[in-house]
Amino acid sequence: MINPTEITLHQQTKQLEIAFDDGARYRFPYEFLRVFSPSAEVRGHGSGQETLQVGKRDVSILSAIPVGSYAIKLAFDDGHDSGLYSWDYLHELGKYQDAMWHDYLCKLEAAGGSREPGKNEVKPPKPKGCGHY
Repeated sequence: MINPTEITLHQQTKQLEIAFDDGARYRFPYEFLRVFSPSAEVRGHGSGQETLQVGKRDVSILSAIPVGSYAIKLAFDDGHDSGLYSWDYLHELGKYQDAMWHDYLCKLEAAGGSREPGKNEVKPPKPKGCGHY
């Protein structure tokens, strides 16, 4: 099992930085962590039940509380606090962060959603393809 050696919340830049005992170190924007919350509210209870998260650009983390020796519970200022981020899940997020973020932006664009709070009205679908390459 991979374990963290350091966890830092950078409130000004809204990033969580985590170092692991295998030498990996990742920085996660709070928005990224909120969008990819491991909670059932976000991920659903099975494949195809995910809920696309919109309007999370300005989200902040209010607290980060260790859960046993295997995870951290993040409480966000939009009221979301139900996901437990295991060390393995955070390590996986770090490894695939760029690809996951790109995929999220494409899904958001296809759905006509926005990262901006309060600007999430449905828009006409865009042509196939994604402008985030």
